[in-house]
Amino acid sequence: MTGTEPAVRRIDTTRPHPARVYDWYLGGKDNYPVDEELARQIMAIDDGAPRAARANRWFMQRATRLLVRDAGIRQFLDIGSGIPTEPNLHQIAQAAAPGSRVVYVDNDPIVLAHAAALLRGTPEGATDYVQADVRDPERILEEAAQTLDFGRPVALSLIALMHFVADEDGAYDLVDTLVGALAPGSCLVLSAMTADFEPENVRRGIAAYTAGGVTLVARSQAQVARFFGGLELLAPGVVSVADWRPELAEGESPLGPGPVSLYGAVGRKG
Repeated sequence: MTGTEPAVRRIDTTRPHPARVYDWYLGGKDNYPVDEELARQIMAIDDGAPRAARANRWFMQRATRLLVRDAGIRQFLDIGSGIPTEPNLHQIAQAAAPGSRVVYVDNDPIVLAHAAALLRGTPEGATDYVQADVRDPERILEEAAQTLDFGRPVALSLIALMHFVADEDGAYDLVDTLVGALAPGSCLVLSAMTADFEPENVRRGIAAYTAGGVTLVARSQAQVARFFGGLELLAPGVVSVADWRPELAEGESPLGPGPVSLYGAVGRKG
């Protein structure tokens, strides 16, 4: 696990951070007043934001179950992992296949401060944490290779991450670099915000994030599908995360009415 400086000393509590805003939506306690303030601003625009956060979390869990049970994936690279919320990805994977190996990556020091919770895996498997930003894919791959064997299939998880990276900052190139390092049989799991369902609410939400100093990009279904270029999209393709393989749900509560403005999909590398 990288990061030698005490994480608590490097946590910036003067600006909101997406991982901590997301934590607040999920009912967590690892956030600060500045994060709650932005979250409440977003909820004033769209009170379904916490519902979308839950739907996104459940999408990750369903996709992980599918990849372990049906695709035989035993290695996971979760970039933008966020603050630990049970059940986390390694708990889902290792419950089905105890020997699964998982590397979490995030750029927020508060996630590093709680990384011990991310590392409580099975004795048969392995879990590790890398303090890094998705904009540095070469470093991520180098450090993750200490735990993962990139000569074998890996599931690359980019959950609710790429909408914080603009096209002009190389969003598609970053994903291409990461996927390009994966062996055949690997899979990309990705969810990203869209304005296709609620354009005005999403526009106002983006403005609130921008005012808080956070980049946020809404992408159309076609633009999200572009992240999967060259991959075989698994059924049902690029759909709202709430509609992706609901038969794989375990322990999910009803979401209630209304759209969820996040697309999700899983693609397989041939």
